[in-house]
Amino acid sequence: MAVILPFRAIRPCNKYVSQVASLPYDVMSKEEARKKVTGNPFSFLHVEKSEIDVPDIIKEGDPVIYETAKQNFYKMRKEGIFQQDEEPLFYIYSQKSPTHVQTGIVALVSADEYESGKIKKHEYTRKNKEEDRIRHIDYVNAQTGPVFITYHFKKSINEIVQNVTTSRPVYDFIADDGVAHTVWAVDDAEQIKKIEQEFLSIDDLYIADGHHRAAAAAEVARIRRIKDGNSMAEIREYNMIMSVLFPHDQLNVMDYNRVVRDLKGLTKDKFLEKVKNKFIISENYTEKKPQRIHDFGMYLAGKWYKLTAKEDIFDKNNPVESLDASILQSNILGSVLGIIDPRTDERIKFIGGIRGMAELEKLVDRNYAVAFSLYPVSVEQIMRVADAGEMMPPKSTWFEPKLRSGLFIHELD
Repeated sequence: MAVILPFRAIRPCNKYVSQVASLPYDVMSKEEARKKVTGNPFSFLHVEKSEIDVPDIIKEGDPVIYETAKQNFYKMRKEGIFQQDEEPLFYIYSQKSPTHVQTGIVALVSADEYESGKIKKHEYTRKNKEEDRIRHIDYVNAQTGPVFITYHFKKSINEIVQNVTTSRPVYDFIADDGVAHTVWAVDDAEQIKKIEQEFLSIDDLYIADGHHRAAAAAEVARIRRIKDGNSMAEIREYNMIMSVLFPHDQLNVMDYNRVVRDLKGLTKDKFLEKVKNKFIISENYTEKKPQRIHDFGMYLAGKWYKLTAKEDIFDKNNPVESLDASILQSNILGSVLGIIDPRTDERIKFIGGIRGMAELEKLVDRNYAVAFSLYPVSVEQIMRVADAGEMMPPKSTWFEPKLRSGLFIHELD
């Protein structure tokens, strides 16, 4: 049983929506975000990534950053950039890129179900990133970006969504990256009730993206429950987590690649010799991107190689060990290059597949030693790992298109 609820979203007035909508806070650096907002005072990055509006002397985690987010949000509301729906609603959110379409339901899910494991995870969170979002949510008194959740396709839910999308949308715009964003409000009481009922027969929900948002929202809920003396099961705004729920067959998972700063003192030939113990190496790999699972691209000294994992180096029945990110970590990154904890080691950098192979080549040609391209993880692999109660290696998945922040805000009281 999955509990989902409608809510009174704070959202942009139609004439401002294309200016407000922003990419998530964690897909760009502070410098990139500052460039992004140039000439646009309405960008939601002023709330989601408020460090762009404080002096560089202010350190990460300083309360000034979160107070700035709060004040920026208050100012935008006061100026009439946002409105709040009078009644709790569901929303249908569709994204269309030149190659992909996905349509989900914007709703609240239960922090109780997250804590109990009913909403399943597949990634560990980093303490500093989680604390950043806890402070952000607490100061702003709102969840400002949705958690990306998936569930096993259910025909009856799709039929409801398709019916809603025949009506007039409340938003319909194309972002500067060419992705079209369309939103419908579900304001019919019968449809709202039916959506709630349909999800009661869904066994499990899975976090696809937004693990730090989810963990932070749940922690803020815990803190406020203790302060108020309420139980987790009570239906209070802070006990719910804003999410967009997509059927699993609509998700688009891209590759998440790696570049490493050095070869840990090895020469190119010595490094290749060690790699050859665990992988079949093919030279002149013109495809650059692997075409099947357990193949890897490797860019080294201006040349592409294909690496094919030997069958005896991993357990194909283990949902985590059989992941390509795990195979690479165990047999090259860790054992050969000495990167034991890729979450904290500064010698490794993760590059989303949206940036392409040219980005890997550029980094290696300038100041990195080697790059690895990976075959994308499947949604089924993600679910198997989560069902087993296991965690994937960091930076295993890159979802496109990204959900925009600022389209929906969930106020906590």
